[in-house]
Amino acid sequence: MPASITLSNLSWSTPDGRPLFSNLDLSFGTDRTGLVGRNGVGKTTLLKLISSELQPQSGAIALGGTLGVLRQHVQVEAGETIADLFGAAGALAVLRRAEAGTATVEELASADWTLETRIAAALDRAGLDAQPETSLAALSGGQHTRAGLAALIFAEPDFLILDEPTNNLDRDGRRAVIDLLADWQKGAIVISHDRELLETVDAIVELTTLGATRYGGNWSQYQERKALELAATQHDLADAEKRLAEVARSAQATVERQARRDRAGRKKAARGDMPRIVAGGLKQRGEGTSGDNARLAERRRAQALEEAASARAKIEVLQPLSVKLPPTGLPANKVVLKMDSVTAGYRSGQPILSNLSFDITGPERIAVTGPNGSGKTTLLALVIGELEPWTGRVSVMTRFAMLDQRVSLLDPSMSIRDSFLRINPQAAENACRAALARFMFRADAALQTVSTLSGGQLLRAGLACVLGGPNPPSLLILDEPTNHLDIDSIAAVESGLRAYDGALLAVSHDEVFLDGIGISRRLELPLLSQGIEGGETS
Repeated sequence: MPASITLSNLSWSTPDGRPLFSNLDLSFGTDRTGLVGRNGVGKTTLLKLISSELQPQSGAIALGGTLGVLRQHVQVEAGETIADLFGAAGALAVLRRAEAGTATVEELASADWTLETRIAAALDRAGLDAQPETSLAALSGGQHTRAGLAALIFAEPDFLILDEPTNNLDRDGRRAVIDLLADWQKGAIVISHDRELLETVDAIVELTTLGATRYGGNWSQYQERKALELAATQHDLADAEKRLAEVARSAQATVERQARRDRAGRKKAARGDMPRIVAGGLKQRGEGTSGDNARLAERRRAQALEEAASARAKIEVLQPLSVKLPPTGLPANKVVLKMDSVTAGYRSGQPILSNLSFDITGPERIAVTGPNGSGKTTLLALVIGELEPWTGRVSVMTRFAMLDQRVSLLDPSMSIRDSFLRINPQAAENACRAALARFMFRADAALQTVSTLSGGQLLRAGLACVLGGPNPPSLLILDEPTNHLDIDSIAAVESGLRAYDGALLAVSHDEVFLDGIGISRRLELPLLSQGIEGGETS
């Protein structure tokens, strides 16, 4: 019997009573499915229900086959090793006793002599150079993700369940995940905002507040279908609104015609041209006709309103962010940043960067790339002055701002409006509100406290406060800005950055994002040592 996962009439609400999905029916077979949707819509909750980490509040889940789950965050126990992650610590211990000549006859009879070879093959396929005895606590975030992938490869489950598997991975790590999924011959369900990874799937399931919709094909094919679907729905909405306006005009015209007839009848009756009984009858029929017309107009109006509301409900998309920003006035030949023969690190005798020289001139857009530990975060720390070089010189010749994953330049306790005015003290209230509105923080949305924002809202607020002021900085520094954002939020950030005319220095492993913001040059950093970089967790 083929492996399958079937969700029937599934419902789930958050502890505060907010429904994530209701009466959800979905099925997954032996294909690779990308699960997409905005942050907070319930993607991770759905995977937890499928993997039995949560129990349905109503409905049922039928599983035929075995699951292998890769979670975003895993608590590592003291002394836990890669062998423990593989569930093979006991079997390896038997092999070690056999090698030492201390194994019992029963242990020798049950020993798995191919175990080490299979573990090594799984680690190699995941691109992780480590031994079964390696402590999990010694691994970086990216290495831990690779170890988890290797454990899944080793277990050979019927279904892979992957929740944001490329977060915290460098380019090589992302490629290992992409290749693994592309070659996977069984079932897989993948939550990801990595559009390159989603190009390898067989289907996309989009989870929204309206439910779940399956689209055959990969990410590009899904986008094409969604564009056609959205255009058709927008056409339906336009038709419904047109009918609504026509109903209103028709009802008004009917009222006006009846009013003219009534006035003419009253005038004729006032002149005494008709018997009183006839005039009374005409008045009664006129009042009846007016009532019939009003009821007919109301039915037509209610039907048109229902059609318009139905069309709006289908458009479960945010208005795309498209902004016009004040110019930075950055001359094309101005040197913005210069590094001369810089060597730096965190431990004496263990440089992360060695003899590095480069510069940025005018509105260049530079991507800093390289494997984890090659010094990308160190380079940014040098640019913003958080770290001093051991040798060489770092010169920044213009105003700059930095946006990291946490958007640290914003005070969590302040509102978006107050944050904007703190960063742009020369801005007037109207200019502040207009700038925030361009980044989709209109009216009361601008009064939200920073600590309550989602990841996508937080980065958008940071962009608004930094770039929306009357004098935006000429250099914007980005440190992995797309980590933990949903795809709609990434598209909004890309749109904002495309409108920026200053210089960009970006650290990102997301190649699609780098292409989307128009990177013009790359600075590839070599890996000088295997140590985990100070301040860098992956």
